[in-house]
Amino acid sequence: MSSLFPALVGGSVAERSALRFGDRSLTYAELAASAGGLAGRLGGAGRVAVWATPTLETAVSVVAALLAGVPAVPLNPKSGEGELGHILSDSAPSVVLCGPGDDLPDALKGLERIDVQAYSPGSAVPPAEADPAAPALIVYTSGTTGPPKGAVIPRRSIASTLDALAEAWQWTGDDVLVHGLPLFHVHGLILGILGPLRRGGSVRHLGRFSAEGVARELNDGATMLFGVPTMYHRLAEALGEDAELAKALGRARLLVSGSAALPVHDHERITAATGRRVIERYGMTETLMNTSVRADGASRPGTVGVPLPGVDLRLVEEDGTTIAGYDTDGAPTGAYDGESVGEIQVRGPNLFSEYLNRPDATAAAFTEDGWFRTGDMAVIDPDGSVRIVGRKATDLIKSGGYKIGAGEIENALLEHPAVREAAVTGEPDDDLGERIVAWVVPQGDLDTAALGPELSDHVARRLSPHKRPRVVHFLRSLPRNDMGKILKRALTRD
Repeated sequence: MSSLFPALVGGSVAERSALRFGDRSLTYAELAASAGGLAGRLGGAGRVAVWATPTLETAVSVVAALLAGVPAVPLNPKSGEGELGHILSDSAPSVVLCGPGDDLPDALKGLERIDVQAYSPGSAVPPAEADPAAPALIVYTSGTTGPPKGAVIPRRSIASTLDALAEAWQWTGDDVLVHGLPLFHVHGLILGILGPLRRGGSVRHLGRFSAEGVARELNDGATMLFGVPTMYHRLAEALGEDAELAKALGRARLLVSGSAALPVHDHERITAATGRRVIERYGMTETLMNTSVRADGASRPGTVGVPLPGVDLRLVEEDGTTIAGYDTDGAPTGAYDGESVGEIQVRGPNLFSEYLNRPDATAAAFTEDGWFRTGDMAVIDPDGSVRIVGRKATDLIKSGGYKIGAGEIENALLEHPAVREAAVTGEPDDDLGERIVAWVVPQGDLDTAALGPELSDHVARRLSPHKRPRVVHFLRSLPRNDMGKILKRALTRD
């Protein structure tokens, strides 16, 4: 029996709902049978690809692979031909698991196909205990600087992250989680599916996110909601005209946002309408979860809390000098001034093992003393909370001798009533080194000629003069990926 899912042994939760997708569901006893039977067919498979649609079949496939001790490679069904071909060539799975009705692209036609039956009598779950260091999942990164890299996530990383979150969020088997996230990445799959199963709780997947679906499930006993900022923004927009949605969100024990920063004005609108705060956590594919606001702790919009149990975290200068961090007891040390910007580096049992077939990239990702370089820039506020200001590659702007994080300028812009969406980048400037550039989606049909200078002055008053945008571009929409993250490399003047 795999230690990742003690609840699948049976006992008191055997008849409890484990998974529900729409009107289809599996109890723990049914999941143990279906996944156990499939696991028996996967022994010696090497690696298995999973066509990761938001369905029961995907969840059963991943659980079965983990029970069998076989690494699973979740595939994004929206991947283009080139990206999918690269992932398959790199990971070399021997079989693809999918739903009986799935129409697979040509790139997968050469693999043995197993049509997964969500409802199957199956056989006993394999009792073998896998090595905690053994690969559990190979999750491919977004590939913004080249072809996607396969982050090899060991079993210990999944267990340690989920157990740390359980402690921070007071997450138990009595919780019922609702979400509508894709199942080919860390947030939707590991936190959203494997998290409830490790606790012996329940998960209800919406299939497709909607405010109506969220309200329905929270009114029907769900206690937790996981989402990304785009989802919470849509909820915040709907709250003004939907009193029932506000009541439903107010019933939730925990509202969690992740994968990108949730704008401050959405935090405030949701709290004002529901009386509930949205808490944020910080993680990435290679590290799973690093920090979180605690369920019983103070929360301020724009912060991602403190390191999770077992996670070491520090901020460093470009030359490797430590600016601030936490000691072995989790107490803050160094510059907790909310202004000193440094790169986040972490270490702990939550980290990935390697980039598959990329020893060069793996070595470059770590410091000589074993810390993982996240590439994310942050400050630590006086209360010890981590506040991320952006990515080192795209969000750290060096202007006039200052190091400026794009995130705080974006939040300031979003506080202006004329701004619907905002992104901030830097571009070369002969005088300043880099100048701050704002990309804004306005609210409605406005006079943008006058609005640009007004927004620059607004930022200067809200933050400081050296943080004002020198250029403001207006767009109809911002380019985003499947997780709602803004694709800043796609922002151009055209």
